[in-house]
This record gives sequence, C-alpha cells and structure tokens, in this order.
Amino acid sequence: MTTDNNLLLDYTLSLADNALIIGHRLSEWCGHGPILEQDIALTNTSLDHLGQARSLYQYAAEQVNALGADAEQKLFSSESLQANIASGNVIDEDDLAYLRDAWDFKNLLLAEQPNKDWAYTVARSMYFDIFQYFLFKNLVNSKDVTIAAIAEKSLKEVEYHKRWSSEWVIRLGDGTEESRHRMQTAINDLWPYTGEMFKMNRTDVAMLAAGIGADLESIKTLWLEEIVAVLEQATLEMPAQGWMHEGGKEGRHSEHLGYVLAELQFMQRAYPNHEW
Repeated sequence: MTTDNNLLLDYTLSLADNALIIGHRLSEWCGHGPILEQDIALTNTSLDHLGQARSLYQYAAEQVNALGADAEQKLFSSESLQANIASGNVIDEDDLAYLRDAWDFKNLLLAEQPNKDWAYTVARSMYFDIFQYFLFKNLVNSKDVTIAAIAEKSLKEVEYHKRWSSEWVIRLGDGTEESRHRMQTAINDLWPYTGEMFKMNRTDVAMLAAGIGADLESIKTLWLEEIVAVLEQATLEMPAQGWMHEGGKEGRHSEHLGYVLAELQFMQRAYPNHEW
C-alpha cells in the first residue's frame, strides 16, 4: 500500500512530540528531586526521551524536505517555520521542536500535564511508560525501517522507564497513609487522560493499514493488564471508568502546553538561528 507522505509525517511528529513534551516535563525535576539518586535517575530518563525525540524529528525533517514546495507551504500554522520553508531553507530537527506553534503539536494531552508533586509525576510516567513500552515493542516490526530502528534502539530505555515508574507507584501506594492518599489522588486525576492513547485517529488507521503503525486496541488490552497488576501491588484502587479527554493528537491542547513551549522555545524565538 502506498502511504500518504503527510500522514507518515503526522505519525512521526506525534511520536516525536510525545517524547519531547514528557521529556521536558521530567527535566523540570532536575535539581528538585526528593533525593539525589532519584533526581539523577529522572534527569537521565528525561534525556532518554529527548534522544528519542531528536531521532524522530530528524526523520520528520527528512520527510518535510522531500516534499514539493507546494506541499511544504501547507504543512504548519507557525509563521516562523513557514517563513523558513518559503525561503528555501533546509528544515532540521531544531526547527520542528522550536518553531512550531502549539496547534502544530500532536502529543498526547497526558504528556503535557504539570508535575504538581512526586505522586503526579510518577503516575503520569507510569501511564505513559507502559503505553510506550508496548507501542515500541510493536513498532520494532514496522515496515518503515527508520521508525523500526528508532523503536528498537529505544526499547531498553523504555523498559527501564516502565520499571522505574511502576516501582515508585507501588512504593508510594503501599507506603504511609499520606503517600497512599497522594498516590491514589494522582492516579484518579490523571486517569481521564489515558483514553486518548488508544483512540485511533485517521493517521493511526492509515499507518496500521500500511504496516507502519500499531494496533492501539490490542495495546490497550496489554496496557490495562499491567496497570491493574501494578495497582494491585500498590494496594490502590482502579479509577472509575468515565469520560476521557482527547484532542492532543489533532493539535487541540490544554493551556499547559503553551507554558511548556514558552519556556522550551524562548531562546530560539528571541534569538533566531542563534547557535552556541
């Protein structure tokens, strides 16, 4: 099956955006972790995500540069990025990370949720890490050799992330009365953001049909089994089923992403094309 290049680009960007945004969120703990060992562990995890993001943005940039001029002019809403494209400049991974506006980002709403406290951070990470683990295990078999290679290279990191966040949920849930209360609150509050991970949009459907993407419904079954097992070990209750947030994969975000991008993109926006 011939794949629509724009859909492949959307898919690549969604993977990259998830890695960048959750990586940035975790980086906010640098120097603020509860103990030095975990401060370093979380900073390293953030760097793992940023490394994934860079590889994926490099691949996305290759796709942008391979498109014709007419197609490139319709890709993004960001005036800064479109001006670069119109000038005939070669687009690179930094342009895609630093010059796109919030509505150009395709990341899950879960990834952009604020840290709040340690319990919220590890709950968000657990939900995302288990999802990313099963997603990348699937993408190792992708017919797109670049996506398959990035997934295979990242899988050991992702497996460690999953183990780390799950162990912290168990540690806090099966800890003191205070830690259990905070952990249960975080698990419940972030639960409504998990449904979007498994919602198959137009891009997901096309990539699955092309043998490039993953079947998110089958991943949901595996994800849910592991979530239930972790929460049982943590003596925590499964959150009540109900309405789920969505829209991030289509570029409709919470106000939190705007603040993330304001910090993340400031230097490049203030000093265009500046290099260290």
